[in-house]
Amino acid sequence: MIRRPRAVAETLIVVVSFLAVAVFSAGCTSESHSLDGTRWRLTKGTLNSLNPAKFTITAQFANGRISGSSGVNTYGGPYKLGTDGAFSVGPLASTEMAGPEPAMRAEAAYLTLLGQAKSCKLAAGELTLYDESGNASLIFVATHE
Repeated sequence: MIRRPRAVAETLIVVVSFLAVAVFSAGCTSESHSLDGTRWRLTKGTLNSLNPAKFTITAQFANGRISGSSGVNTYGGPYKLGTDGAFSVGPLASTEMAGPEPAMRAEAAYLTLLGQAKSCKLAAGELTLYDESGNASLIFVATHE
C-alpha cells in the first residue's frame, strides 16, 4: 500500500510551518509587518556625548508614516519596513524652531541617525534601529503617551 499523498501532505505542513516561523522571527516583523499604531521614546543612541534621555525625542508610526518630536521640533514622513527587518524613512519634513544648543545638537544627530537607519528589531518592549554596518544607533522604549 502506497501512502504518498499523506507523506506529501505531511511534508507540506512541515514546510509551511518552517516558513511561518522564518517570517515571524525576522527583524521588526516578529509581531507584524508594520509598526503602525506604535509609539516610542528614545532612551539610548549614538548621539555623541549627549544623553538622549535628557530630551523629548519620540517616534510614532501610523498609516505608513513616522512622526514625533526630535528634541525641539516636530518631524514626519514616510517609513518602509521590509519583511526581512529592512527599515528606511524619508524624505522627512520638520518644523524649524530654535531651541537650546544641546537640544538642537541632539535633534540634528537624531534626524541624521534616523535617516541612516537600514534595519530594525523589536524585542522586550524595545525598538532598535541599526545603521548599514549593523551597529545599533537608536534604541526606543514603547510608550502610551
